[in-house]
Amino acid sequence: MDYINNKKIWNAWSMYDWANSVHNLVITTVIFPMYYHATAVGKDGGNMVEFFGFEVNNNSLYSYSISAAALLLVFLSPILTSIADYSGRRKFFMKFFCYLGSFAVMYFYFFTKGNLNSTMIAFSLSIVGWGGSVVFYNSFIPQIATEENFDKLSARGFVFGYVGSVLLLVFNLLMILKPELFGLTKADTESGLTSRISFLTVGIWWLGFAQIPFYYLPKDRSKPFEAKWIKSGIKELKKVVLEVKSNKLLTKFLTAYFTYYLGVMTVIYVATLFAQDELKIPRDGLIATLLLIQLVAIPGSYLASYLSRLFGNSIALRIEVLIWLLVPIGAYFTTTAEQFYVIAAMVGLVMGGIQSLSRSTFAKLIPEDISHTASYFSFYDILEKGSITAGTFIFGLINALTGSMRNSILFLVVVFAIGFLLLLRLPSKHVYHQEN
Repeated sequence: MDYINNKKIWNAWSMYDWANSVHNLVITTVIFPMYYHATAVGKDGGNMVEFFGFEVNNNSLYSYSISAAALLLVFLSPILTSIADYSGRRKFFMKFFCYLGSFAVMYFYFFTKGNLNSTMIAFSLSIVGWGGSVVFYNSFIPQIATEENFDKLSARGFVFGYVGSVLLLVFNLLMILKPELFGLTKADTESGLTSRISFLTVGIWWLGFAQIPFYYLPKDRSKPFEAKWIKSGIKELKKVVLEVKSNKLLTKFLTAYFTYYLGVMTVIYVATLFAQDELKIPRDGLIATLLLIQLVAIPGSYLASYLSRLFGNSIALRIEVLIWLLVPIGAYFTTTAEQFYVIAAMVGLVMGGIQSLSRSTFAKLIPEDISHTASYFSFYDILEKGSITAGTFIFGLINALTGSMRNSILFLVVVFAIGFLLLLRLPSKHVYHQEN
């Protein structure tokens, strides 16, 4: 089968965004944070909870759990992707992390006040599963598209993800707000049963729809496992490290990417907690806001692709980061729900755009030899997870030390400003391989 620029293969590849994006929306953004906020409370109903014998702020625990998962991926990703490149087993590892994440999410069904410890471990594992699978998923881009189509394909994947995740979220919200439509009762919502069922649907959705790309994407090479894979994988990693260091343009981009993405992912992970704790926005208003963000993100992804065609990737990224810079500035001075809705619309406009454009820009910068794409994308993933680790940890630490998330927001303003300045070092090019 001809996989390059095959629209059927593109759609199948994009279905993994459809499958796994429900984790981002339902688990890390909407329902799980709300359920966590109501469930992870101390005996006195306060914010201090016990975690393996230590007393910790529940919001900080949430941030630290994300940081721990991201840090684990930083160590695992380069080794596993190098082994995948050497052995030709990209899809195998993609499946492994997909199954790990989806089953971890299903465990949330058992989340009650009595098992916070095991649930937060599962929460971290779900992030490991999501992030680990995405590395190998992204590495298929150069295998199924030519460079001039990277922006378009990347945007398509994010659009599939936003549409699919919104559909499942709406279903879950109907079950929570109108349980009688599903043979449930208001008591089931009040007890948290409907929320826990929604976690179960996320795992099933993720696992089920992932079978489409697993079936259509290029097959792994049929080679039995050999002990030398690990040694050869490490050797492969060293080779790619040297190649990355020698590519000045790629190094400049990755430095800028780490910086601005630290701000992006921190905003995505903590926005719900900020709205609940600092602004006291009611559940219905928060849900409507988060849906708005997802819907605005769909045209936002295409807008980023259009800007890249019009001005080149570097200028398009600068425009996106400048808008992101306005987000924490506005959030710091936000005191009403109406003001928060405006900030949320801004986030939606650039959330999908900067993610899809960053992914396609990196794909343009790596060598055209597709045999090493997983290893290269591991660097991309390391910086992404490193940015999540640093961002959520620092955000949680500032919150723990000062008792206010507004103080943490000032840190994000600095991050986006530095990220923009670093992007100024990149020339504006539609096709980057000519520079390398």
